Amino acid sequence: MASKSDHDKKHRQDPDAPGVIFSARPPEDVYELTDPEDTSMSGSQQDPGAAPGAEQLQKLLAEKQELQETLVRRQADFENFRKRVEKERQQDRHRGVEVFAERLLPVLDAFDRAIAADDDPTHAEYLKGFELIRRQLWDALAKQGVARIESTGKEFNPHFHHAIEQVETTDHAEGIVVAELQPGYMFHDKVLRPAMVRVATAPEARTAHASKERN
Repeated sequence: MASKSDHDKKHRQDPDAPGVIFSARPPEDVYELTDPEDTSMSGSQQDPGAAPGAEQLQKLLAEKQELQETLVRRQADFENFRKRVEKERQQDRHRGVEVFAERLLPVLDAFDRAIAADDDPTHAEYLKGFELIRRQLWDALAKQGVARIESTGKEFNPHFHHAIEQVETTDHAEGIVVAELQPGYMFHDKVLRPAMVRVATAPEARTAHASKERN
């Protein structure tokens, strides 16, 4: 009977020999692994990858910061655009009321003249009616922002007053409006129509000016 050693010898014979079974068992040294404590190769493979990862992170952070700054700028631009559009809309609304009010000012003048015509025989009969209609018209304009310019007794202001005549007087200081010939009106901060006024001037100033012109 063949021994175990003879059997192993048969399996180690030439694999090309006919009828001989070749053992597929690999040598034990094939299964030997690299020393796990040897990090020379793994370290050389990891180091190159570490730097690109940090650079990528820094790049992403920079892109995030840039996007945040862009978002803040866009929000500011949008807020400015919204305010500008709202301001333009408000100006358009004011402009429509302004044109309407300008057309109604002569109507107010007509009412004022009718109310002041106390020498008319029918004045007493129609006075209350005119005053009521005039008050209703004025209330409608005032609610839209129309205001009358205060003139009489005020210092002359070329932005609000249009001087029609200078009156020599000692009752008022020079440059004071002594009479209003036609009222002026404001619409919010804009002059719809300046007031036509008479302005006080000192007599000596007029005389000195006239003598200067003659000389």
